[in-house]
Amino acid sequence: MSATSAILGPTATSASFTAAERVPVQTLDQQDFLKLLVAQMTSQDPLKPTQDTEFIAQMAQFSALEQSKTMQSDMAQMRGDQQFLQAYSLLGQTVSLRVDENTTAEGIVAAVQTVEGTPKLMVDGNVYDLGQVLAVTPTIPQVTSSERP
Repeated sequence: MSATSAILGPTATSASFTAAERVPVQTLDQQDFLKLLVAQMTSQDPLKPTQDTEFIAQMAQFSALEQSKTMQSDMAQMRGDQQFLQAYSLLGQTVSLRVDENTTAEGIVAAVQTVEGTPKLMVDGNVYDLGQVLAVTPTIPQVTSSERP
């Protein structure tokens, strides 16, 4: 009998464990913390038990970390939403854009496209980032002679 068979039992083999079963979890949640807490409490020295205040402090730190992660995710979502609102507010406006260090372009924002989750401005058939906008000028509608009183 091999060492693996002796540890795993007569019916188990080392091939019975898939790679997916051994992939570590990347994030821990409240449930994982409680499992760790129970394991810590059951394996502590009964003559020198851990103080309740230590557990409470650990729980507070874990909760603060979890809230911080949630807030960071919410802020990233809000930043993305803000970029789309800003891009859509430029529709129909005349913008000056920095193409490169020595070149600028000007034109009316005709459309907003989403490229890899980021809004892009379509000006004169070219796509630009919001960060390339230098100035915004309200577009004045042209009045034709047939519309004049």
